[in-house]
Amino acid sequence: MMEGQAGPVTVSIARKAVAGREADYEAWISRVTAEVCHWPGYQGVNVLRPAAVTDYAYVTIYRFATWEQCHAFEKSEMRARFLEELQGMVQPEAEIKKVTGLEFWFDLPEVPAQARPSPHKMALVVTLVAYGVVMGLNFTIGPLVAAYPLWLKALIMVSAQVLLMTYVFMPQATRLLRRWLFGG
Repeated sequence: MMEGQAGPVTVSIARKAVAGREADYEAWISRVTAEVCHWPGYQGVNVLRPAAVTDYAYVTIYRFATWEQCHAFEKSEMRARFLEELQGMVQPEAEIKKVTGLEFWFDLPEVPAQARPSPHKMALVVTLVAYGVVMGLNFTIGPLVAAYPLWLKALIMVSAQVLLMTYVFMPQATRLLRRWLFGG
């Protein structure tokens, strides 16, 4: 990710806690989350706990509205203070991935950080998945919200589509099409 790139930024950091310090690390994550939620452009955080798919690391995924806002946070005194607290709590090597725009939906923990599908493959997969989700929502939720005002109906449908694509269908599609997307 480089300065000047448009769109939201998603950062993924995989860290392994030192044995016996897992509770300390989880408390640290909670404190950082409570502070960063007030930062300009902050859009949310997800934390994956250690599992086989994450190579038994904690994976923290946070989002900012722009590269500039993300960069300002990463260079902040607040973040520097929090990073100092990690000494002895986590293993020294952390794996960091940063993506912008559509790349977020194609990020898999088991795929190297530098591997990126081509833009035409990403566009094709997003179009097909979005079409399927929109059609499914129109048949399932559509009749339930038909009498709602247009703005409310659109808000419900778009919210459902984004949530389903982000947390259900794009991860499945990316794993299913992994060989084609990443070429190997």
